[in-house]
Amino acid sequence: MAAPHNPFKKALAEGKPQIGCWMTFGEGSVADVMGTAGFDWLVIDGEHTPNDIRSIRDQLMALDASPSHPVVRVPIGEAWVIKQVMDAGAQTVLVPMVESAEQARDLVRAVTYPPHGIRGVGASGARATRFASVTDYVQTADQEICLIVQVESRAGIAALDGILAVEGIDGVFIGPADLSADMGYGGNSAAPEVRAVIADALTRIKAAGKAPGILGITDEAVQSYKDMGAQFLAVGIDLLILIQNARKLAQRWKAD
Repeated sequence: MAAPHNPFKKALAEGKPQIGCWMTFGEGSVADVMGTAGFDWLVIDGEHTPNDIRSIRDQLMALDASPSHPVVRVPIGEAWVIKQVMDAGAQTVLVPMVESAEQARDLVRAVTYPPHGIRGVGASGARATRFASVTDYVQTADQEICLIVQVESRAGIAALDGILAVEGIDGVFIGPADLSADMGYGGNSAAPEVRAVIADALTRIKAAGKAPGILGITDEAVQSYKDMGAQFLAVGIDLLILIQNARKLAQRWKAD
C-alpha cells in the first residue's frame, strides 16, 4: 500500500486556485468544525499559537474525514520539528522565515527520506503509516510530501530567485505582516511600497513554476492578492472570524 495521495500538492502543480483559512485555537474540536466550512486547505499554525505535537496530531485526526487539506506550519525550520509533524501525518509543511537558497535546500532534505534526504525512517509506528498498515510508505512518501517555504523579510525577498531555483519546493508563501514590519512599515502590509514588493514577488514565484501563496485578513487585501496572482490564498483567521462576528452581534443587540 502506497502513501496517501496529496490533493493539495496536485492542485498546486496544476495551477488550480486553492482558498484556505488559518486555524489558531490549537483544538481538535475547532479543526473538526472548520473542516466542514468548505475551504480547500486549512493551516494548523504551530508558530504563533498554543500548539504542540499532540494538539497538531489531534487536529490532523479531526481533518481526516474533511475535504479540507491540512497544512502544518512548524514554529521553525528544524529537521527534528519537521520530522515530528510528518510522522504525525502531515503531508504539507509550511516553514516560516526562509531567507536563503541554502536554507531551502536543507528543508528539502528534511522532508525527504535517505539517500536523497535526512528524514528519519521511524514512521512505522506513527500516524503517517497508519500504524504500519501503509506498507510502502517509505518508498512512496516523498512524492506526496508538499513543501512550502515562507518568505517574509527583506533578506528573503533578496534571496527569492535562489530559493525559487531549489528543486523540491512546491510553493512560496509571502508573509505580509512580517515583511511590512521588516521594511519599516510597522506591520502595515497595505502600504503601497509593501504591496509593490508583494506583487513583484508573487509574479516571480509564478514565473518560476512554483505556486505563489499569501494570507489576507480583509476583503480588500484578499482581492488585491488575488488580482496579483496568488494561487493558494488564505482568506481569514478562525479567531478573527469568531471575535469580529461576536462583537458585531453584541453591538447590534445592545444598541437598543
